[in-house]
Amino acid sequence: MPRNANGPTKNKADLPEKVCVTCNRPFLWRRKWKSCWDTVRYCSERCRNARTRPTSDGMQGKSP
Repeated sequence: MPRNANGPTKNKADLPEKVCVTCNRPFLWRRKWKSCWDTVRYCSERCRNARTRPTSDGMQGKSP
């Protein structure tokens, strides 16, 4: 198995996968999510910023 400075390399097929709640695309585990993988819901900042937020009147992203 090939090695790098961090130890043995992993095959990308062996990494955990989730589906983004905004765009419904699958995305793989990243090293920066190592400590918070259970709470990750979005594949990118763009999807996180594009999520619909509930307003005080209960309507989500709908204009009156």
